[in-house]
Amino acid sequence: MKIKTILSVGAAVVSMLAFAGCASSSNRASLKPAADAQMAAAYTAPTTLPNEGSVAATSVLGYGAITDDGFALPAIPTKKIDPQFLRQEVSYPEGAGYTPGTVVVDTPNRFLYVIEPNGMAMRYGIGVGRSGFSWSGSATINDKQHWPKWFPPAEMIDRKPELEPYRDGMQPGLTNPLGARALYLWQNGKDTLFRLHGTPEWWTIGTAASSGCIRLMNQDIIDLYERVPQGAEVIVKQGNERLAKR
Repeated sequence: MKIKTILSVGAAVVSMLAFAGCASSSNRASLKPAADAQMAAAYTAPTTLPNEGSVAATSVLGYGAITDDGFALPAIPTKKIDPQFLRQEVSYPEGAGYTPGTVVVDTPNRFLYVIEPNGMAMRYGIGVGRSGFSWSGSATINDKQHWPKWFPPAEMIDRKPELEPYRDGMQPGLTNPLGARALYLWQNGKDTLFRLHGTPEWWTIGTAASSGCIRLMNQDIIDLYERVPQGAEVIVKQGNERLAKR
């Protein structure tokens, strides 16, 4: 496929993901590997990205190309990402009051922490969308899914008729807004509609994306999925910017 064609298809994918919300059913679906064209489009960054180069280049362990459940995830170009948003173990004395395994989402600073013993934590960079500023508090991970199917809310389909083909759900794949994994947060026995999920849009990590919940790079959500058990507590913290972003 010619580069020009890949870029145009990629732009369409980016446009779709920009208005895609994260609220969805937790129904499981059969997995279907994405086509090469879909893979290329999903990992084509905006043309305005500075220092654009090969997305196959990566220098940080854990962000290389992998095949996961039959899906070929390309390497993430870590040299283009602020190092603070790459997965790393850090000192986190603020987590001393939490049980190891607790997830703390620091929305204003764009970090997600998994509490470890002895004042340490595994830290991930995140992207935050409008839905990410609409909820805070404590919840539990009620469900965890590999390559989830995405169900756009009916009201979203009414606003965006182009989503009509997905009324019965979008199949898993590299362009699916929920990415490689999704963790579903519940509170007091009810779905908060708040998700921790993957994204192919690695360039949005560390930013306030246009919509969605809390997004991590696909390689990071895979790591988080394995690190955190179902039933784990999740604390979502908001800052003063929450009022300005809603």
